[in-house]
Amino acid sequence: MSHGPDDCNAEMRELFFETSQELLQSLNDEALKLEKNPADLECVRSIRRIVHTLKGDAAACGFRELSQTAHAMEDALALESIPLNTIAEIAFTAADTFAVMLAAYQRNADVPSSESLQKMLRKAAQDSDSEKSSEQRASTMSTGPAIWNEYEQLAIQKASAKGKHVFHVAAIIDPRCAMPIAARQLLLNALEGWGEVLATRPEAGSQKPGKKLEVLLATEKTSEELARRCRIPTVTLPEVSVQVVASPQPQPGKTNPQTELKRTDAAIAQSETGSSPAVTDPPSQGESPNTSGENVLRVDAERIDSLLDLVGELILGKSMLQQAFYELAQRFPKEAIRGRFLDAMSFQARVLSDLQRSVMKIRMVPVEQLFRRFPRLVRDVAKECGKDVELALSGQDTDLDKRLLDAIAEPLTHIVRNAVSHGIESGQERTVAGKPARGTIRLTSYHQGNQVIVEVSDDGRGIDSQKVKMKAVEKGLLTTDEATRLNEAEILDFVFRPGLSTAEEVTEISGRGVGLDVVRSVLQRLKGSVEIQTHHGKGTTFQLKLPLTLAIIKALLFHIGHRLYAIPLNAVAEIARTTESELHLVDQHEVLQLRDRVLPLIRLGSAPSDTAQSARKIFVLVISMGERKFGLIVDSLVGEEELVIKALDDRSISTDLISGASVLGDGRVVLIVNLPAVIERHARSRPGQQGTVASGFLLPTADLKLAQSKVEAQS
Repeated sequence: MSHGPDDCNAEMRELFFETSQELLQSLNDEALKLEKNPADLECVRSIRRIVHTLKGDAAACGFRELSQTAHAMEDALALESIPLNTIAEIAFTAADTFAVMLAAYQRNADVPSSESLQKMLRKAAQDSDSEKSSEQRASTMSTGPAIWNEYEQLAIQKASAKGKHVFHVAAIIDPRCAMPIAARQLLLNALEGWGEVLATRPEAGSQKPGKKLEVLLATEKTSEELARRCRIPTVTLPEVSVQVVASPQPQPGKTNPQTELKRTDAAIAQSETGSSPAVTDPPSQGESPNTSGENVLRVDAERIDSLLDLVGELILGKSMLQQAFYELAQRFPKEAIRGRFLDAMSFQARVLSDLQRSVMKIRMVPVEQLFRRFPRLVRDVAKECGKDVELALSGQDTDLDKRLLDAIAEPLTHIVRNAVSHGIESGQERTVAGKPARGTIRLTSYHQGNQVIVEVSDDGRGIDSQKVKMKAVEKGLLTTDEATRLNEAEILDFVFRPGLSTAEEVTEISGRGVGLDVVRSVLQRLKGSVEIQTHHGKGTTFQLKLPLTLAIIKALLFHIGHRLYAIPLNAVAEIARTTESELHLVDQHEVLQLRDRVLPLIRLGSAPSDTAQSARKIFVLVISMGERKFGLIVDSLVGEEELVIKALDDRSISTDLISGASVLGDGRVVLIVNLPAVIERHARSRPGQQGTVASGFLLPTADLKLAQSKVEAQS
């Protein structure tokens, strides 16, 4: 079945929106490098190449305003005398302008004006013209090696491969010549007869007045012959510079100029036909297929999700088969074929486990895709706050589920912005405190068991727990008596409450108490957690803990009453067995003396109604949350199980204490407890409110039955 032009255009634009985001990120990266090292000419070339590619792809998609703006920037970058630090500022502004324009194209909205960028480009052009007068340029022959762009370098390579010499010829137009533009053309015609003109400065067709012509010429002639050819009486001065140009070698890790040239030329040439701006080149003879981009396959994320769901159903089928086998083995314990069934099931389990890991890896992407946006963010916020802040990145190759990566982008942005605006002191404060004037923020990630840890650390002033306590009392979140009994970890937990901020003044960046409450709510939704470690005067670390994937987990199953529940197995530090009589009350909250420490308890069911049940045996699941530990009281344990998580919508569950559900091999429905939400509810509870001994945290029976019916329908 063939696709119509509209389908092709839509597909082409969708591809452009994806690739343009990578181009804008690369533009920001190169601008940051150029700002730190203004003498890096390679960054300038990279910026020009990025803008050139963006211009061509935008033209191919019919985005005229974006293509014209990129073209204007490309022209400005061609000016030789623009200061490189100015180019960095232009690149930052361009990245922001292009991003806004792209967002408007995606929403089919009116494209905003690019006047601020255009104004910077016009000013750069004026500064370039005023920096050197035409007479100064005419008297300057010692130009040194010229900067040729990627496409001109490619032409040099091709000419050298054919055995030709490549020369950089620079000749000065006679100041007494009344028609300098015609003189330049005459000189160019003279050189064209002796070889192939690869490039000119000014470019061919330029009508700008100038006293010098530079030509990149591929020829079999000698430099002496070229010098004599350029000496034309009344047209040029006798001084002519002819320099040999060496063939550039492609740098490892850099974009292949030939591929980039084909891609851009194809994009511009196809702008009228509406075909895709992406061009795939077959590998040249002798080129390994692995060095090209052909081994990269772009797949819609929904297809990966569908495949992962099918793997989940296979795991459910494996559990059902195992359950049936165990029942059969109990009924026919001496059946000879049992061993063959067991071997086949073991083989199936191994293959299924490998399949599950392979499919999960398809969804995994390096955290670097998220980390790359933060150098620009830190630079902008620090500049706005008048601070000198350096960002250090590590662990960028840590893999994480793409859905999780996208979901933590906003929380991580809040934390990093707070670290710059709240955490890092001003340069004067740091100097007085004996610290370097430049503050440091460290962003790192690593695997820890079945979790991914993302940490944001700063070497700033730290969080003042006493100030947090005062704000909490002031906001009515705590009474004065309750505040005196809280330890530091419990006090710091209040920074995640909505509306609580320790900032002295409200700015555009911080001080409204909005941000960290979003962090916790998002992490809870992702079945993760966030913790704080702070040292006054030394700095603060925010630690985000995330599951490797949201689809499949290893869980510990237990009963509360007649209901079956589960929690992630990696959250359980240990399991204790005790009786109701061993529990004690402290401020109307239950605790257990576990070896040498007092363990706060959370009851997930109802407390016994009479003293006759005081000898009843119970299990306490010890949950470790950073430096804090809690105990979950459950009635009985069922065992470990690999669960395929099925999400529940708001109509199925009216609380955030349950994060999902699953179906066991025997058809029973198990509800998965949202541990971070349960612990937060417990931390917020006060005597006489929900969360005390008199009541547990779980859902009403009606909600449980509705959730169970929903899961059974999905299965």
